[in-house]
Amino acid sequence: MHGVRTIGLLGGMSWESSALYYRLLNEGVRDRLGGFSSARCVLLSVDFAEIERLQAAGDWTGAGELLAADARAVQAAGADVLLLCTNTMHTVADAITAAVDIPLLHIGDSTGAAIAAAGLTRVALLGTRYTMEQPFLVDRLAAAGLEVLVPDAADRDLVHRVIYDELVLGVVREESRQAYREVVDRLVARGAQGVVLGCTEIELLIGPDDVAVPTFPTTALHVAAAVDAALAEDGACAPHTIDR
Repeated sequence: MHGVRTIGLLGGMSWESSALYYRLLNEGVRDRLGGFSSARCVLLSVDFAEIERLQAAGDWTGAGELLAADARAVQAAGADVLLLCTNTMHTVADAITAAVDIPLLHIGDSTGAAIAAAGLTRVALLGTRYTMEQPFLVDRLAAAGLEVLVPDAADRDLVHRVIYDELVLGVVREESRQAYREVVDRLVARGAQGVVLGCTEIELLIGPDDVAVPTFPTTALHVAAAVDAALAEDGACAPHTIDR
């Protein structure tokens, strides 16, 4: 295991999605190295209630300062690369990047690379209201040459409500799965060639078998970039996944 880098996880937003990160990360390293191999990582899991209050109040500066301090703690614990285990809070990625000396692997970069590799140019984006309505992920994907479609206002409300009222609490309802399928169908009718599952919790609800177009699960793609970074033999992380 000599030379394997330590992955820093800044999670808890929600802990349901962080548990998925942790499982996928360890499975990814095991699959690459075999035997009893697992990921070398450190995790700082925040109190999501505090973050959610700042989100609801629109205090992104305060949230950025809070997570920047936590990111410094993850670095101090020995992390060589950093994963922010949430889509929504990538809205404060710049504040986190400025606070640490280790690379932040941006979720938008790994997602954009996967979409481009699949040869698609127009994708739908599902996520929290913040992710769908703020530019931090849409612009990141657009910079990769992609056109991004978001649901209309009523569907954005539905997608957001299911995330916060159900999925972050570990509740998975068949009615909500069907509602999400219908949202995706409407976006496909508008020309979407694939759908970005742009909230870690959404991956608990729908997957490739639920929709007629390719899905791009941001959590799984983010983890794959982290495994690549941790196991890269040259000591460097893939440049297209790094946000400094």
